[in-house]
Amino acid sequence: MRLSLIALTGVLLAAELKMSYPPAKRVEQADVYHGVRIEDPYRWLEDPDSPESQAWVTAQNALTEKYLAQVPGRERIRRRLTELWNFERYSGFFKAGGRYFFLRNDGLQNQSVLYTLTSINGPERALLDPNALSKDGTVALGTLHVSNNGKLLAYSISRSGSDWLEWRVRSIDTGQDLPDLLLWSKFSTVAWSADDKGFYYQRFAQPKTNELTAVVDNAKLYYHRLGAPQSSDELVYERPDQKDWQFEAITSEDGRYLILLVSKGAEDKNMVFYRDLKTPGSKVTELVGMFDGAYIFLGNQDKRFYFRSTGSAPRGRIIAIDLAKPERKEWAAIVPEQKETLQEAQVAGGMIALSYLKDAYSTGKIYKLNGAFVRDVALPGIGTIAWSQAHFADTELFYSYTSFTAPTTMYRYNPKTGSSTVARQSKLIFDPSAYETKQVFYNSKDGTRIPMFLVHKKGLSLNGTNPTILYGYGGFNISITPSFSVSMLQWMEQGGIYAVANLRGGGEYGEAWHEAGVKQNKQNVFDDFIAAAEWLIANKYTSTPKLAISGRSNGGLLVGATLNQRPDLFGAALPAVGVMDMLRFHKFTIGWAWTVDYGSPDNVEEFPALRSYSPLHNIKPGVKYPPTLITTADHDDRVVSGHSFKYAAALQQAQAGPAPILIRVDVKAGHGAGKPTAKLIEELADTYAFLEKALDLKPAVK
Repeated sequence: MRLSLIALTGVLLAAELKMSYPPAKRVEQADVYHGVRIEDPYRWLEDPDSPESQAWVTAQNALTEKYLAQVPGRERIRRRLTELWNFERYSGFFKAGGRYFFLRNDGLQNQSVLYTLTSINGPERALLDPNALSKDGTVALGTLHVSNNGKLLAYSISRSGSDWLEWRVRSIDTGQDLPDLLLWSKFSTVAWSADDKGFYYQRFAQPKTNELTAVVDNAKLYYHRLGAPQSSDELVYERPDQKDWQFEAITSEDGRYLILLVSKGAEDKNMVFYRDLKTPGSKVTELVGMFDGAYIFLGNQDKRFYFRSTGSAPRGRIIAIDLAKPERKEWAAIVPEQKETLQEAQVAGGMIALSYLKDAYSTGKIYKLNGAFVRDVALPGIGTIAWSQAHFADTELFYSYTSFTAPTTMYRYNPKTGSSTVARQSKLIFDPSAYETKQVFYNSKDGTRIPMFLVHKKGLSLNGTNPTILYGYGGFNISITPSFSVSMLQWMEQGGIYAVANLRGGGEYGEAWHEAGVKQNKQNVFDDFIAAAEWLIANKYTSTPKLAISGRSNGGLLVGATLNQRPDLFGAALPAVGVMDMLRFHKFTIGWAWTVDYGSPDNVEEFPALRSYSPLHNIKPGVKYPPTLITTADHDDRVVSGHSFKYAAALQQAQAGPAPILIRVDVKAGHGAGKPTAKLIEELADTYAFLEKALDLKPAVK
């Protein structure tokens, strides 16, 4: 029996050693950065529409499919994911225009359906079903904006995962769309005018080249009047001298003011301008004229404007600015900065509802408008809450709660009494008492204390053999907080551990935590991630052969960089839609906006750091890399697919070991948002089948 097992292992190893990757030609292409010559032999893969690129993608997908088809557990995993996904779930409960709205998915619907009702316990009516907009579920619903009178809904849709939005308007009473159609909008909300005859929105010029890769800048703010063609929309504001500025429009509840939140790139800071709409000929006036923090408008009482802000308060506070006395020395601190990081705020019923992060999980607090503390909000456990949009006159609030082991529940909250009642609750499809969530802390390379969540079945044995997925992000001031995942439930059912490290570069501990992981400090993020893996191994949760690392977008960059730096530490890698070319990321779509976090390769002082960790440029020939499954999509116009294409070609060419380096390119899909359920299940089934083979797992049969 022993000889047979050895022989079988030898056959499998030989099969992997003979893996033949689709040829990727190397061209004579090089650029000089500050006197340093950098080769870029796979530049041709930046064009996803060229016949050569498409042939390469087709061949790579065929190779990946052939490999995964031989994994015995693939169908079992797909079947179990489908079973687990098939549960009724809710999200996005909010009140506007005297009506209630929420999203519901019956289980396996590709997209959630928007429902409305006139009373909290009244009959529900389906208002907008995005599943009817395409046969394959690749048209997704974006943002929703109800008119002040509650009669109209402005909504956006995206196709095949693109960031480009199409704006339409629907009658809430009849459920029929008006003729209005607005194109070439991105990263935009809308703001209804007080008379509900139109709204403000952001749009860009139609790209002259490929709309999925062309640089997007020079945003403009327009006003669209209902019934008029888009060509007649009124240009409200532009700044041709500031091509990287973008504009979010808000109209005050009293209808008097148009507020512009002016942002620059992906930086979590903004200025605030306003215009008095009731004064003929009024101009746009600067209220906050510096990018020194975030200023999120909460509402106004006449000329007194309330903001959630990180200006002069890196962990956040609530301030009030009087338009009659707008000087900074006159600003009033309503809720001062606290030890925890302020994440959200809404105002209703004379109260301010706040959510804070305490070691990367949520706490809720209620204050009066005069800054007096009222109470804490009782929450079910270690999880994440999000307050729904509210208005000054509202007498009720809504918030969602989710955790690693609890799908979203929507609560109705009375700010006067502090009582919470369930508005809508997703159905449980498993026994949450069988799982546990714990938080541990470990030291990074420089001694910084880093939090990490661990989620797994109860009764876990610390014997170093538990299959583990370590997930991280670490960038753009984004906090990674507890959330429910069907795929992680499937993973934990089979005995797996899900570990989430809250790395520097995120927003978990305010701006100082964020700044510690940007530009020349970016290596701290990779050190934090590597230290998390080392801690899991040292404490017998897992071992290198059983440890996979995972991340998306900026997290894909994280996986690629740490894989280059410590290929010996991991048993498998899952870089998804990653930013892999740190010398050319700013040349495509919205990539220029990321220089606020990454720095720019055009900057002589910032170039060395980017070059030192760029996943594409630090692959070393002759290294034995662990099994790696790279995932991207053909319609990703956030992080263009060329990043993953070039990275895959280079890693396959450099691989000196037997482990497979595969790339899976999804079609009619984008960066991830709005991906239909069917596509999610197929992608995740392939991912976990890859891990089952890569980590040599023997999961329980389901």
